[in-house]
Amino acid sequence: MRAAPLDPTPEADSLLSPAARGELPVQATLRRLEQEFARTLDTAPQIIPQAASETEGAADPIYVTRPFLPPFEEFEPLLRQIWQTRILTNGGPFHQELEARLSDHLGVPQVALFNNATTALIMALRALDLTGEVITTPYSFVATSHALLWSGLTPVFVDIDPVTLNLDPARIEAAITPRTSAILPVHCYGQPCDVEAIAGIAARHGLKVIYDAAHAFGVRHRGQSVLNHGDLSVLSFHATKVFNTFEGGAIVCADEAMKDRIDKLKNFGFEDETSVIETGLNGKMSELNAALGLVQLRHIGTVLARRQAIDAAYRQGLRGIPGIRCLDFAGDGAANYAYFPILVGPDYPIGRDALYDALKRDGIHPRRYFYPLISDHAMYRTLPSARREDLPVAAMAADQVLCLPIYPDLDPAIVARIVRRIALP
Repeated sequence: MRAAPLDPTPEADSLLSPAARGELPVQATLRRLEQEFARTLDTAPQIIPQAASETEGAADPIYVTRPFLPPFEEFEPLLRQIWQTRILTNGGPFHQELEARLSDHLGVPQVALFNNATTALIMALRALDLTGEVITTPYSFVATSHALLWSGLTPVFVDIDPVTLNLDPARIEAAITPRTSAILPVHCYGQPCDVEAIAGIAARHGLKVIYDAAHAFGVRHRGQSVLNHGDLSVLSFHATKVFNTFEGGAIVCADEAMKDRIDKLKNFGFEDETSVIETGLNGKMSELNAALGLVQLRHIGTVLARRQAIDAAYRQGLRGIPGIRCLDFAGDGAANYAYFPILVGPDYPIGRDALYDALKRDGIHPRRYFYPLISDHAMYRTLPSARREDLPVAAMAADQVLCLPIYPDLDPAIVARIVRRIALP
């Protein structure tokens, strides 16, 4: 049954009983939830209004995310400074300041900025001198395993945990061979991996751990940043992320010696003006990107609070719908509400792809993150570890997942419209 469009709720009409308004019980429930959504979101800090031409209209498509941008007036003085100094790259003043501020904000020892997270991940693998095989997840964006192939390493896929959808520690140990040099887990959707269990496995077998933390900006676990776990953690500052610098990324590391090596690797391997000591590449973040990051940091608290309110509204609205499962935060600390994934199970009246198509027809564009599995793609499917029958949880998640729109200035009426469409497929 197709959902009716949202209609106005005048004060007088709200005093009528559902029967007097001709509503079915589910419609009355949805009307109440719409009002509760608005109240939930109204209690969150307000995002600085966009220009009228930038706001969502009734017929505008709603995408899974929309990048937050600060007021241009705050960015303009930094642009003028770049124009005056003509320092555009090569570790300029904004680059250095952003590294220091991110280190303080995130509570981590060292931050090395990059032009994007994929380059950062390739350089992290290089910095640890890895060879042979690396155990990783099939349930992620392809950049995770592409970095392994670019580095001449062989991905070994193991299944994921059914609750967190992160790499399952119970599967890791059985996949270790004499060729294994590292573990590459992903904090999927900002859900912290079982970092303690993974650290124990790595210690027992003498393995390195590199976290793909593209989704984990600001996530805290047991009193500290989740980025402090592992030998290295890699962040993404892509336009789709909670914190963005247009494009960008970073490696978090524990000491100055490692940061010094990483800084050389991202600058072609130069040690000084005439000495090249590493086979590096050009991975430096520009001053333009770093300047935006400095302005973005001023607003990150408001951004996270708005995301939290939207997350709460979805959870409230979707609670009790048969066949719809929302992922609960698995960490013992602070989430960042980077994504809002649901799993569309067999008890739901229609399949995941049918719901995906229905939402798109209504102008809502969710994403099936992550479908298909990395291990299903042509460059990976011939690997022995890529067999779907050996990855049943990951395969189920890929076939059921749907990430709903979430971004700081998402209209509460749109959240209600999405919930209505899911409740009345």
